[in-house]
Amino acid sequence: MEIEVNNCKIKIIEGDITEQSVDAIVNAANPTLMGGGGVDGAIHRKGGSKILEECKQIRATLYPNGLPTGEAVITSGGKLKAKYVIHTVGPIWKGGNSNEAELLSNAYKNSLKIAKSRRLKSIAFPSISTGAYRYPIEKASMVALSTVKEFLEKEDELEEVIFVLFSKKDLEIYEQKAIEIFGLSK
Repeated sequence: MEIEVNNCKIKIIEGDITEQSVDAIVNAANPTLMGGGGVDGAIHRKGGSKILEECKQIRATLYPNGLPTGEAVITSGGKLKAKYVIHTVGPIWKGGNSNEAELLSNAYKNSLKIAKSRRLKSIAFPSISTGAYRYPIEKASMVALSTVKEFLEKEDELEEVIFVLFSKKDLEIYEQKAIEIFGLSK
């Protein structure tokens, strides 16, 4: 699926985020920035030790207690096709009454702000918080798509935003929510 907002193409695809040829991919990181499971582990494994070394430097200088939920930082892409990795921490799902939607929106928004500040033209997102952090994908996709839409309506520097989903089921959920949010017909 492809949608255009303010001259920026939004694509929703099924695939491997570590294989995307974009300026930056977004890592659904944990606060330690030291790698982990899911997308985080895959990015660190494929990107190599340079990413981890840069994350250690960020921890030592900027965030000694860990990256706060909703915030984002940038490192090089190491051995990845992407030039950069933007690391952000999404919220752990606690039932929906602990500011999860706002924190998740901030994770997307702050990642986009970093891309803009670095004058990047393309960025790829995973579905943040919907794996180990158990955020229901139906709710998370609404936050993700709405946040990106609102950002792009005000900013015109980005040329491409890709949502890279891990499974066909996740892809179908994102496509359905995109139809609702962007007012598309099936």
